Amino acid sequence: MPIARITGPGLAGIAISVSLLWGCFVGERRMAERASSERARVMRDVERMRRQRSEPVSAPSIPSLRHVQVTAG
Repeated sequence: MPIARITGPGLAGIAISVSLLWGCFVGERRMAERASSERARVMRDVERMRRQRSEPVSAPSIPSLRHVQVTAG
């Protein structure tokens, strides 16, 4: 003789809760994998940037001889 019975809406609520929980587990796993691959990509980029030869900046340009006259009003 059962003491308690699970009703249809109760069973549906449990099923939805379990599916949401599994969805969270799967989503968390995918985010962790994506973060790991992104971290590896960033580390490769940093290492590649360290190995690149630095280039000097261009020479500064000569200031123009044209004077700007400021007037009021």
